[in-house]
Amino acid sequence: MVKSERSRPHVMLAVRCPAKLNLFLEVVGKRADGYHDLDTVMQAIGLCDELRITPGEEGEEVSLACSEASLPTDSRNLAVRAALALRERTGCRRGARLELAKRIPMQAGLGGGSSDAAGALAGLNRAWGLGLATEELRDVAASVGSDVAFFLYGGTARCTGRGEIVEPAAAPAVFHYVLVCPRVGVSTAEAFARLGALTYPRASASILLAQIAEGSVEGTGRRLFNRLEDAALALRPELHEVKERLARTGLFAGVGMTGSGSGVFGLCRPDDWERAHDTAARLGLGDVYAVRSVHDGVGVGPTAT
Repeated sequence: MVKSERSRPHVMLAVRCPAKLNLFLEVVGKRADGYHDLDTVMQAIGLCDELRITPGEEGEEVSLACSEASLPTDSRNLAVRAALALRERTGCRRGARLELAKRIPMQAGLGGGSSDAAGALAGLNRAWGLGLATEELRDVAASVGSDVAFFLYGGTARCTGRGEIVEPAAAPAVFHYVLVCPRVGVSTAEAFARLGALTYPRASASILLAQIAEGSVEGTGRRLFNRLEDAALALRPELHEVKERLARTGLFAGVGMTGSGSGVFGLCRPDDWERAHDTAARLGLGDVYAVRSVHDGVGVGPTAT
């Protein structure tokens, strides 16, 4: 608990908040609390939002300004919710100004909101001088949202429970992806609702994780899996065309969907990365990004004093 606070210099911090891809996503079952238990392999990528944090004084409020006008800037925003949860957990009474530059596409299954929340936790932990360990921040993260804890670790991880139980996985190689974000969104709630009674045979992430650990692009590409994909395609049939046209280029070891969509990605052979990006861009299927896997999560650093 924070028992006393002294006036500190207002050092602005910049927090890099990466997006993620789900390389594997199985829905294990529905919980009594209405959420679903998952078994998923998440991969942090080098497409990032930037969160700037200026700490305030005791008794001041937490405020958020955002480059994306459609996003709420009150407690409906996960970054603000994370900041308030951190204050409640620690007893800290200081305020902060958060400025969020959105670069991660929304409603694409990339986890941008959850990453921003993790960035707020990590950044304010430093800005307010709380000194919490990552494991303590993880507990706060789990109370904010299912995927938030993953972004405190980043890299490659197998996540279970609602997604809040994070087990980092061996992933020595850097993988290259082309990400296509069609200009449509998919409702996560509707995608889960399409799963019905959950009577399907359960898939396992073990072989995929072994292929990732070996650095095998071909093996990893063959094992990409997302249980929500069929549901998302039923809700947004145009996503089937996105996936099929990417696959038909022959430039990817595998093509998959992240989260509940609508983002679709292809795992590239390194020599084909640039050509695959240019080819995907010419298809006109949506916004196209060339991204790499990264080995960390949210990153905090000072920008000014």
